[in-house]
Amino acid sequence: MKENKLKKKIIEGKAGFGVISPTKDPTIVEYIGLLGFDYYMIDGEHGSISISDVSHLIRACELTGCTPLARIRSVDSKLILQYMDAGIMGVMMPSIDSTDDVKKLVDAIKYPPMGQRGLGPVRAADYFMGSLSQGEYVKYANEQTLVLPQVESMECVRNLEAICQIDGVDGFIIGPRDLAMSMGYYDGPGHPEVKKMLDEIFQTIRASGKFFGTVAGTPEQAQALIDKGAKMILNSVQGLIKVAGKNFLKANGT
Repeated sequence: MKENKLKKKIIEGKAGFGVISPTKDPTIVEYIGLLGFDYYMIDGEHGSISISDVSHLIRACELTGCTPLARIRSVDSKLILQYMDAGIMGVMMPSIDSTDDVKKLVDAIKYPPMGQRGLGPVRAADYFMGSLSQGEYVKYANEQTLVLPQVESMECVRNLEAICQIDGVDGFIIGPRDLAMSMGYYDGPGHPEVKKMLDEIFQTIRASGKFFGTVAGTPEQAQALIDKGAKMILNSVQGLIKVAGKNFLKANGT
């Protein structure tokens, strides 16, 4: 079990920068890690990624010192277990709107006594061939893993104060596009009402003592979010390529 460098950075009061990507290619992961990003979010919701792919992507993260996280498609404890056993160090869970859903997520990610995750001689545990005893590993794994429900619907917003009180939840990732859709704004999150709602969500989460993260497309957006208290800044691989590519072509008159 590796140290969660992202979690350590957040505990120190700093913001972590990362990307989300549906790619199966570990080389892309190496690029991101070598660039200096703090974490890589494997997109198992919108991507066609298999569990065997996940292991290779995690190895590429570990090679470059980049914390491996995953967005998993549903609160399926057996599916989450496979990701965790492969070495994922935190889960960002979409479409999670109730306290019951979030408690199930905690149970799936954390070993007893914090949760109900099953224990086996798996990769995350160094196949029980490492220096830690079983008890030491279980304690260390619970300390290192991140539980990150997504806030992306008004139903979740209505339950947010109660969700914030659930033991085991570290922080929240806010999805502004889906939140805007849930509010009836189908053309994007740029509306004043959506921006106001985002600020209210940030305030609720910070008041609970937990942290929040969200997406930023530009350095200016990232800094504005950090000024509001964001501890996880998320972009996408395709977003970075799009901006850099367009700027390159524009600078050369194309």
